[in-house]
Amino acid sequence: MGFFVDRACRVPTVTQEGFLDMVLTEWISDRLAMARTAFQSACAAQTLALLGLMMPSFSTVVAQTPGGSPNANNVSPSALPSTIPTTNSPSNPSANDSSVVPGLASNPGTAPASGIPSVPSIEGTRSTGGSTLPGAKVQPKLELPNTSGQYWVEYDIRPYAQALKNVDRPQQAIIDWILRETGSDVWFNEPMGILSADRSTLRVYHNAGMHQVVAQIYERFVNGNNDPHVYGLRLISISNPNWRSKAVPLMISTSTKTPGAQAWLMSKENAAIFFSQLRQRQDAREIQAADLNMVHGQSQTLEQLRSRNYLKEYIPNASAPWPPMTPSYGEIQEGYRMVFSPLLSLDGRSMDLMLKCDIDQVEKLNTVPISTPNPAVNLQVEVPQFVSWRMNERFRWSTDQVLVLSCGIVAAPTANLENTLLTGGAPNLFGLNRVLPNLSSQRNDALLIVEYKGSANSQLNAPVAVRPNSAPIPSANGPAVPATANGSLGVSRGRY
Repeated sequence: MGFFVDRACRVPTVTQEGFLDMVLTEWISDRLAMARTAFQSACAAQTLALLGLMMPSFSTVVAQTPGGSPNANNVSPSALPSTIPTTNSPSNPSANDSSVVPGLASNPGTAPASGIPSVPSIEGTRSTGGSTLPGAKVQPKLELPNTSGQYWVEYDIRPYAQALKNVDRPQQAIIDWILRETGSDVWFNEPMGILSADRSTLRVYHNAGMHQVVAQIYERFVNGNNDPHVYGLRLISISNPNWRSKAVPLMISTSTKTPGAQAWLMSKENAAIFFSQLRQRQDAREIQAADLNMVHGQSQTLEQLRSRNYLKEYIPNASAPWPPMTPSYGEIQEGYRMVFSPLLSLDGRSMDLMLKCDIDQVEKLNTVPISTPNPAVNLQVEVPQFVSWRMNERFRWSTDQVLVLSCGIVAAPTANLENTLLTGGAPNLFGLNRVLPNLSSQRNDALLIVEYKGSANSQLNAPVAVRPNSAPIPSANGPAVPATANGSLGVSRGRY
């Protein structure tokens, strides 16, 4: 039996390039098939894992024998109970060991199938719908430790809160003053302590010694005079600290903790002499004088701030091709901010003052050139030369005396004006800032004078007294104006 080949039947010739294309196509097809199979297997495994986490009650416990038989006990799915006991079921006594609290799971639930890692947050969510933390323990009944003799006391603070109906959260003042007296560490370390308050009740859990301290502060708030009182504050800056040469003999020094700060106490008669000495000085300037009408224990904020902008950096312009760089500006709050919180004693003869003062001042803005790819473009940024001063002090003195506090030679507690020849500074025009001194950013000796002036009702009903042995001072543009007891005119208080 023979075979004949027809010469008209031509077998196509396979070139080398075509053969390589065929081999590459087959290899790519095989790799794609293998990748598709692996992806399907991974998806199936992930689906099984998710089903095991979401429905642990449907998982079957398989006993593993030493021989390795996965079903040595012949447990079939039909032999399993039709209902799964929940955490609150009587058939599950282990679930009654702790109470269920919303947001905290009491039972971590059934462990997932073998080979699936256990996630605590998911485990706690499966059983009760809440969240649990490793190591958290829920107590069915609250039993606070009393190893150091701690006990629970609730203090009624409604007499103080009723005087501050228009104040939001007046109980915060009581908590603040308790923390100032005891410190915050005693409430967060051993022995265990609790301090909480709402608008009607102050709740304290601590030992007898701490309750005694809390009771003293509580009594000053509740049984004290909760009528508004007047506190006089004066903030004065002096260029030269030689005012001490005449004023120190009138004062008694007291201790301070802030570095560089000094405090004195003087009688109100000596305070009048001290103010007279300051009026005679040309370098003394009163920045602020205020009579604060407030209930003791509360806080009052005095501030004088001014925003000052400066060129901070250049950033690339992504919205438009030109200009390629756009300037970015920063802002600094320049000036002073003072928080004032007084607390009177039960008899009103002494007072505690918590004073917090922050002073920030920009002495000057240093310009720094920035290199750019184009030498014809000159860019520069500004770096602020910043001066700051902080104080957080507590003082206690008799209400018939005046507190004088010196911050030392610090940044002037006022916002600087623009550098002009009229404000004492030299502008940058024609390089005048290099020739003329900048007087607007000089440092001064800042004085804070605090005086208790009594109840607000007595201040409103007090008559205006005329200075004794003195005739009315004639006014330049009208009839005579009587002078007040402090020596200042009724139409103008003068410098102070």
